[in-house]
Amino acid sequence: MSLHKPTVFKGAATALITPFRDGKIDRPALEALIEFQIAGGIAAILVAGTTGESATLDFDEHRELIRMAHESIAGRIPLLAGCGSNCTDRAVRLAEIATQAGADALLAVTPYYNKASDRGILAHYRAIAEATNRPVIVYNVPSRTGMTLTAAHYRELAKIDRVCAVKEASGDLGLLEQAIAECGDDLDFYTGNDGRTVAAMKLGARGVISVASNVLPERMCELCRLCDEGNDRRAAQKMQELRPILRELSAEVNPIPVKYAAFLCGFCLPEYRLPLTPPAPDLCRRLEKLFP
Repeated sequence: MSLHKPTVFKGAATALITPFRDGKIDRPALEALIEFQIAGGIAAILVAGTTGESATLDFDEHRELIRMAHESIAGRIPLLAGCGSNCTDRAVRLAEIATQAGADALLAVTPYYNKASDRGILAHYRAIAEATNRPVIVYNVPSRTGMTLTAAHYRELAKIDRVCAVKEASGDLGLLEQAIAECGDDLDFYTGNDGRTVAAMKLGARGVISVASNVLPERMCELCRLCDEGNDRRAAQKMQELRPILRELSAEVNPIPVKYAAFLCGFCLPEYRLPLTPPAPDLCRRLEKLFP
């Protein structure tokens, strides 16, 4: 990495769910989840991301959630905060809020629905980077945004001073390999797909921004540790052991299954904001067997 672009974390970070109670952020549940993550060895926590139902949070709730997490973490591990939007002005405002509320780094998804040109993508991230003094992580998730970044995009994004890393959730290992080969000296890469953790880290990814670690922090941390140590065979075995759980945690749109799993583990209520709804009864039963 270039000296002026710090590595935000290595290993497993958790894309944290946002617990609700009676329509409001449930602070005691949030604090319990954070303590569980830190006790499990998680390297960083992301709030107000996709898994945190960020699209349903207003500006005041973004600020409140990030401030609560900042106070609860109290500097023990880095706090990442989502600031993504398909409206650049809104993304800039969210970046300002996250910075003021205590985030250590920001995560910004590519513009979605009103998809941008190459020039628009660069202008979007340049505006976000100029609105903060924190590192900015680019988030590529084509399954949700309808567009994908390429290695050519990453080469240009790396020239923006505060853009330091990428959450690569396309699932395209060929793209990840090319991006790391061409841009790995200037950008850190993290996979956003739990099931790709071992493969991604073998290619040079720094770790994973994980959904499963909401309920399995120790196991995801162990997986990253084995990869970091080069223990490929043991890492592959652990990955195979996790696959039945990961399959159920992705059986419906995220974060529906993982929030229900967190409920089964006693951390929060199974309360969602529309258009998200609780899992279908058959998925509930399957999750109840995995998290009795």
